[in-house]
Amino acid sequence: MRLEHIAFNVADSGALAAWYVANFDMKIVRSFDEPPYIHFLSDSAGKSLIEIYSNPLGEVIDYGAQHAVVFHLAFTVDDIEAERQRLVAAGAALDGDIDHRANGDKLAFLRDPWGYAIQLAQRVQQMID
Repeated sequence: MRLEHIAFNVADSGALAAWYVANFDMKIVRSFDEPPYIHFLSDSAGKSLIEIYSNPLGEVIDYGAQHAVVFHLAFTVDDIEAERQRLVAAGAALDGDIDHRANGDKLAFLRDPWGYAIQLAQRVQQMID
């Protein structure tokens, strides 16, 4: 068994999908232009999916009001400092400093333009291919 996707309900799935495509080298692999405006986004390796939609049947949780450890999307990067700067220029906001872990990993939180937490992870040793 393999994880296919993780999903979350947002207020404007089209805008959020477009921002992640433009800034995280993701691509939309399936979408629907009618309610609930579902968008499946694939990572650059084509191995991970997130599903975002705007479905009135469920609550849109204000994750922006929560600490980043409550919910975040984590992306692996090669240069955490450069990626933080690039994402801030694209509309993200910093959420704390870079955390230098004892094993050499570097982790940092940002917030996308809707307040959702993003974690950047520069790993000494990648956890998955």
